[in-house]
Parts: sequence; C-alpha cells; structure tokens
Amino acid sequence: MNTENSISIFYITDRGQALAEKLTGFYSGAGIKRFNKRTFCDEWLSGRRLVFIMATGIVLRSIAPLVKDKKTDPAVVVLDEKGQYAISLLGGHLAGANQMAREIAVFLGGAPVITTASDVNDLPAVDLWARDQGLRIENGGLLARLGTRLLNNGSLLIFSERDLPLPEPFIRVEKAGSADMIVTSRKILDGRSLKQTLYLRPQTLVLGIGCNRGTSADEIEEVVMKTLDDRDLAFLSVCSLATIDIKAAEPGLKTFADRYHLPVVIFNADELNTVKGIAVSDAALRATGAKAVAEPSAILASGGGNLIVSKQKKGNVTVAVAERKDALANKKNGTTKSNRGKVFVVGTGPGSIDHITPYAQKCIRDADAIVGYGTYLDLIRELTRGKEIISTGMTQEIDRCRKAIELAAEGKNVAVVSGGDPGVYAMAGLVLELMKADADEAPAKRRPAATMPEVEIIPGISALNACASRLGAPLMHDFAAISLSDRLTPWETIEKRLEAAAAADFVIALYNPKSKGRAGHIVRAREIILGHRPPETPVGIVKAAMRENEIIIITDLEQMLNHDIDMQSTVIIGNSKSFVWNGLIITPRGYEKKKQYAQKG
Repeated sequence: MNTENSISIFYITDRGQALAEKLTGFYSGAGIKRFNKRTFCDEWLSGRRLVFIMATGIVLRSIAPLVKDKKTDPAVVVLDEKGQYAISLLGGHLAGANQMAREIAVFLGGAPVITTASDVNDLPAVDLWARDQGLRIENGGLLARLGTRLLNNGSLLIFSERDLPLPEPFIRVEKAGSADMIVTSRKILDGRSLKQTLYLRPQTLVLGIGCNRGTSADEIEEVVMKTLDDRDLAFLSVCSLATIDIKAAEPGLKTFADRYHLPVVIFNADELNTVKGIAVSDAALRATGAKAVAEPSAILASGGGNLIVSKQKKGNVTVAVAERKDALANKKNGTTKSNRGKVFVVGTGPGSIDHITPYAQKCIRDADAIVGYGTYLDLIRELTRGKEIISTGMTQEIDRCRKAIELAAEGKNVAVVSGGDPGVYAMAGLVLELMKADADEAPAKRRPAATMPEVEIIPGISALNACASRLGAPLMHDFAAISLSDRLTPWETIEKRLEAAAAADFVIALYNPKSKGRAGHIVRAREIILGHRPPETPVGIVKAAMRENEIIIITDLEQMLNHDIDMQSTVIIGNSKSFVWNGLIITPRGYEKKKQYAQKG
C-alpha cells in the first residue's frame, strides 16, 4: 500500500465519492472531502497534492485565482467519475502531477493524460533531473527556453565539475563556454552569464559561523554573502551551517538558518579542538573554550573536506567555508566515485498489473533500468515504457543479476523483475549471493565493500499463493514446496525431500513439475507420495494462474498424470485430511473441533 498523508481528494457526486474511496486503496493516508471553495482553498495553501473527481472546467475556474508559480503550485490531477482518464492539470514535473496521473491510471485501469512536451516526446525534464541529482536551479527562468531547445535539437550540452549520471539527450562537454547547462558551485564560469546559461548548483558547501551574542540575522547574512561573493561562490551551493553548541541558540543565527531552510550542525568545544592545523583565536578560546569556531566547525561538518575559504571576520561575524568530502571524491579532476544506486528485486506476481502491489509498481516506474526474463517483462509493458530494458533468456539468471548489480554500482536504480515472489525460487537469493561474493573478493581487489549498492526485496504473490487461491484453501495447514527441477539441485536430494514431506503428511506444492527433458520426474514424485497417501488424495493442477490462458484442474493422486502438466503448472497435493467440496480443495486446520466445543458450551 502506498501511504500518502499529503493528498486530498475532492468529489461532488456519490459516484465521485465511491471512486475517491477506492483511491484510498492506493493512497491510504489521503483525505476525502466533498468539494466546496472554502475547504479547497485551505488545502491549496497547505501544499497538499490535490485530486479532483469532477469536470475539468470546474477545477480550472476554481484554481485560476490561486495559481502563482510552478515552484510553489501544488500538483493537480483531475479524474472523470468512471476513472477512465487521469489528467495532469498543474504541477506536472516538480509537484509530481504527471507521476500521480500515471500511478492513478494504472491503479484504476484507465489512461493518463499528460501534455508536458518532454513527457510526450520521451525526453528528460531538466528540472526533474536536477532535483533527482540534488542540484538547485539558479536561474529557473531559462528552463522554458532550454526545454524548447531540447525538443527542437533532441539534445542539450552540459558542463559539470563533477561526475553525474546523464540521460542520453544530455551531452557532456569539456568547456563551460559551449554548454547549455553548467553544474558548478562557482558563480560564473568562462564568462557565461546567468542570462544565457542555466546554472545548476551542487550541494557541496558548508559554512562555519561564529558570532557575538545578539548578532542580528541581517548582519550574519551580509557577511556570508560578501564572503561568498568575494570568492566567486554560489550561495545556492550551501547545504548547511555549522557552529559551536553555545552559539546554536543565538536568535540571529537561527533566523538566518530558517530564512534559507539550512540545517545547523552543532559541535562542542572538545570536538572542535580535535581539528589540527587551525590557527588559535584567543577571543574564541576565552569565550567558548574552543581554539576556533568557524574553521573547525566547517571542516567537521563537511566530513573532513577541504577548507576553501579561511575565516573571514567582519563586525560581529566570522565565516569560513569548507567543501564536503564526498563532493570532492566526485570531482571530475579528482578521484572519480559514482553515487551508489539501488537494486530493487521486485515480485510481479502472476503477471497482471492488477496483482502487483502499488509499492512494487512504484519501484518499477521509478527505476532507471529494468532487468528481467523477457516473458515477465512483456506482461508489465505499461510500467516499463521509456526505461532501459535488459532482457535475457530463461537460464541466464546469473547474467541478469550481475548486470543489475553493475548498473547499480554506476549510480542507477535498477529493478530486477521476478515473476511470483522474488524470494521463492527466484532472483532475491541470487542477487544477494552475487553481492556477497563481490564483498568477499573486495579486500583482494582493494575494493571497499561499502561501495556495494543497496538492495531492497519487494514481495509479490507467489505461484503457490496464486494457485492455492484458484483451488480453494488447500494450504490451510502445514505444507512444503518442492521444485522438481534438477538443473541446480541433484535429483537424489529432491527424492529425499519428497519422501520426507510425504511421510510427514505435509500438503505438497510441486514447482517446475515437468519439462520435455525430464518428463519422468513427476511420475517418480507421484510414486513416492502414493507410498504414504491413498490414491483418492485430492490434487490441484493450475496452469498460468491468473493469466488469460489459465487452466484449473481438480483431480486426485490416481488420475493426476492423465492431465496436461508442464513447466507453467503448479501441482498441489493434499494431506491425509484434505477433501473436495463444491469444486474446491480444503485442508482443514482443526476449526471443526473448536466449533464442536463451542456448540457443547
């Protein structure tokens, strides 16, 4: 479930209310309200994302007086009462309306209506890419012009002082003077003014600040801005402030930090005194117990980065500037280090998008690249449009997982698509095993294990669950799942497991029951189970569960081989208590005794 507490859904009619309530199955924290202008205006000012189930004209007339700026306007999505169309009306990129429209359309089985030119032409949006890379836009007024240039030329030229993953239409250039976009913490490069080139600011600078008691926010701001201007540094590249603990409560410093939404990192005197090579300030030592404040606090808060502006004192304020250590590692002219990406191992269930969890859908949509077996990818095409797709054959699991890990190591978010549940006879274990092997080899290859990408396993409906639901309730008591494929497990081991499960009276679910190369395995499995169970034991055979070509068969141990069984089938064999009622297999758990006791009481 996709929990969202920042979404409001408005409706007018009863049918609209029913659709709004259905949407809470996806946005579980969303608020539902009958539309009126007063409550709507309150929600607009709160910054919540807004969904309207009504005519577009009503929405347009209502929001027109409130629309101000794409940086602050909320996302607005409009739905018809049948949920056939989800229209991204306002805030398509930065506010996320385009993504919301896509999500809602998939959830309701409708169609998203998106008119932003970059999305229509499958081109990256500069503002979204910048946001995802943690870059602030200095002169956003150029975005429209650059968007037009991207649409007309199919590409944009970018100069960056640090390594960043670039979408295909963004072409890296070696000189800032020829670039359409420049990524730098310097105010101006190669004479390219803010009027002609889009400047994107990486969050790399940390300000160390010391001040006298009672210093105003305006004085602190004046000294900070002059210090940065004198060194040709962009204020938008400042990511945090740092100071000593006894100054953190200074009203002027707090007001300045709040004014620009900058976090304040605090150190005590002992921590500041651990920094070597700092000139001692007698005044600071007397007042705070620290040998210095501005310089060591900037260095510590930057993670041990370089001090690029030594302390500058003016009036009641002292300022120093350090560059974050992780930013230094990503500089093009230094040691290159890609940002770590993430591997999502996603279970897609039986195949239909209707049976994929909303969070799994989101992980697939948000991924830069999708890796998977071709058949499974074909079933989820609606979620993978515009993505880098790596598809391999059935027996090339290691190649798929290895490629996913490599892409994540390059800084990409990668979804490894796995049918059913990724932790049941699927990709989750293989991804983790390969990463462990890499980590074990890391010392010998002088590669730190910390550079490994993060992994998240996203569960899905397994074949076991899907098939059991079609057969009734065959798994209500203890069961065992056994694969009859001996491609990775010796057949002797599989036979021992069959014997043990049958003797223990487990319900048995057989995966990969039969292929052209091993037609006899299902025969032998039946023989073993018949040694412990009567021929009339219920058996369910489900092929292509929950897909268009689904086949459901209920039979018994004696007759089961008379039916078509193949690699797409899952066979569920009941235990000694299982029975068939009304065309369904039921394995009782013991509730009948509870009922008898209740009746006697």
